Formats: sequence, structure tokens, C-alpha cells
Amino acid sequence: MKRYLFLSGSFIITLIVANCLADVPNNPSDINAPLRLQDCLRIAALNNAGLKAAFEEWKSALEQIPQAKALPDPRFNYGYFIREMETRDKFGIAQMFPWFGKIEAGTDAAAAQAKAAQKRYEAEKLKLFWQVKDAFYEYLYLASAVKIAKDNLALLKHLEEVTRTRYMTAAGTHPDVIRAQVELANLENTLTSLEELRKPIAARLNAVLNHQSAEMLPWPEKEKFTPITLERQKIATLLKQLNPELAAIEFEVSAAQNMVELAQKKFYPDIEVGVEFENSSPMSDIDRDPVMLMFSINLPLWRESYRAAERQAKSIVLKTQQQRTQAENTLVAQAEQALYDFENSNRSIKLYRDILLLKAEELLQASETAYQAGTIDFLSLIDAQRMLLEFQLEYERTVTNNRKKLAELEMLVGAELPAAAEEPPGK
Repeated sequence: MKRYLFLSGSFIITLIVANCLADVPNNPSDINAPLRLQDCLRIAALNNAGLKAAFEEWKSALEQIPQAKALPDPRFNYGYFIREMETRDKFGIAQMFPWFGKIEAGTDAAAAQAKAAQKRYEAEKLKLFWQVKDAFYEYLYLASAVKIAKDNLALLKHLEEVTRTRYMTAAGTHPDVIRAQVELANLENTLTSLEELRKPIAARLNAVLNHQSAEMLPWPEKEKFTPITLERQKIATLLKQLNPELAAIEFEVSAAQNMVELAQKKFYPDIEVGVEFENSSPMSDIDRDPVMLMFSINLPLWRESYRAAERQAKSIVLKTQQQRTQAENTLVAQAEQALYDFENSNRSIKLYRDILLLKAEELLQASETAYQAGTIDFLSLIDAQRMLLEFQLEYERTVTNNRKKLAELEMLVGAELPAAAEEPPGK
């Protein structure tokens, strides 16, 4: 017979909340400190309504275990004789005992459902953290894009000064000055658009955090980016081992199998044992009140309905097993796509960082020197500046996509990467 350690839902939530509160950060809208990802994750874990709902579902499933372990309520009966007899009334108490294995099967099913609810909660937490990271990294990209736009705006102002100086010395032409001013106006408009985009992106992050504030979120803290490499085979292995959605379905299969066992027990009777007392009349010749032991069983006659219940339970087992296979196939396919995107972004990052950005900066410096020497026209200089701006933004976008895909893979695998990819748990 299996034994269960049961902790009440209120006790578990107290432990979890106490653990989270130990590291609760300051208000995320504190403008005196940069926004940190770990702070956002902690706030989301404490505040997100969807995660709280999943936790309550887990807590509710835990409360099913003591209910499944309990015997049926004892039955008390009382009778009073209306007509005059030797006894005036009688009363008794009886307890029904389900057939051997019924309570164990029901308890095992309830415990498996509770474990499935726990895994669903863990899956919801992983999904929430992925959403937080996705929104945070987009906010971080916007911060980088604004800084790049400001740096390029300062560069364009310098180039516009160069054109005006050359025009005043008759070394340049008036159209060059106008082109520089047009480019300057376009970039100022781009910068304004980026700065206005801060509100909706911050609102998206606030929504995931369930954080309501009239103050604007501070800009995120930019972390040093270091590309990592993941092993495809280990990712697939870890996904099958650690993904909580797959684990939840496994527990649901176990619960369904216990329900098959419970359905099979319906073919056997339940046993009732009791005792009955009679309160004798004072006029009775009986010296002592009689006591009677009782024993009864139910008669499981409707066997076709029990067979139907058994077939139904077996169908649920097969359905749940097929659902697990389909879920695993879907998750593996999602992981394959996310891993391809992750590896592709790694290649793009290397291309931009090691070649394109360096060449674009070199081209811009050479073009400015050549323009001041009068060997190229201003359009070539502006094209070099546009190329640098484009490459800088594309590099930041690729880094952002890389971080997002890593977060998605962590959600699918059910563990942080690459630490988990280096050595599976238990190895």
C-alpha cells in the first residue's frame, strides 16, 4: 500500500510566497535604478494573475487527496415503535468499507492528478518567464535603438557642419547642405518615433508583470552579450526529460490507469459492518437491552454498466497516451525551429560584429576623408552613414532575437540554458 505525505495548499503557498518575498525587488518604476530582468521575473512570479490561477488549481487538486483516502461517512439509524411493544426504540451505527484496493486506487488517481496540476503550474511559470523575457528584451532593444539613433544624429550634425563649411569656402555645393539637412530631419523623426514607441512596449511589459503605475518604466540594464552554443541532441533529450507539460500528461496517464483499476473494483461488493441496540420497555421480561451485530454487502448486479465504465476508463488511458505523443512531437518541432533560429542568429551576430560593423565604420571614416578632399560626392558619404546605422540596428535586432530564442528554448526544455545543456540532471 502506498503512503502519501500530504501538505495543505495553504502551507505550500506560505512557503512559496515566503521564499519569493525574501528577494522582492523595489518598485520596477523606480527611475533611480535601471530595470533588471531578474527583478521583473520575481515581480511577475508574485503578481501575475494567470500564474496565481494555475497555483490555485494545483492547491485545489491537492485537497482531493485526503478526500479520496477517507472512508464513507458512518451511517447512524434510529427507530421508534409507534405501537406499544416490548421495546420502545432502537438505534444503530454502521460503517461501509469499500472493497480491497478501491480507496488505494482512488487515492493514487487523486495524487497523480495533483502532481499533474503541479506540473501545469510549473509550465505556466515557464511560459510567464518566457513572456517576461520576450517583453524585456524588446524593451532593451528599443533602448539600444534610441541610443544608436542619438549617436547617428550627432554624427549627421557633424556631417552637416562639414557640408556648410565646405559650401562657405566654395569647396562644396549648396545641394550637399540641403541633403544633409534632409537626412538630419529624417533621422530626428525616426528618433521621435522610437521614443514614442517606449510607451506601448513598456505597457506590454507592465501587463505581464501585472504592474499598474502612472510612471514610465526605467530603461533596462544592458547586460554584456556573450554568444553561446547549444547541442541539438542534448536539447531534444532535456526536453523529453524536463518539459513540465509532458510530465503533466504522464501523471494524467497514471491517474487514468488508476481509474481503470477503480472501475474494475466495481465488480466486487462493498462491506458494511455495524451494531444495533434496542431500548427495552420497562414492562419487558428481558433483563438487558439486546445488542445486535450487523453485516451487509451490496450486490453488484448491473455488470454491463461496470464493463462500460471499465471500457470508458481504458479509452481515457489510450486518449491521454496519444495526447502525450502528439504533445511531444509538437514540442520537439517547436524546439527544432527555435534552435535553428537561435543558431542562425548566432551566425548573423558573428557576421555583423566581426565584419560588417567594422567595415561600415571604416567605410564611413574613409568616405568622410575623401569627401573633405573632394574625391567623392556627398551622396556616397550619406550612403556610408546610412549603412552604418542600418548595420548597428540590425546587429541589436539580431542580438535581441538571439536572446528571445534562447528564452523560448528554456521554456520548451524546462530548464535554464546552457547550464542544463552541458550536463543533464542526475548525470
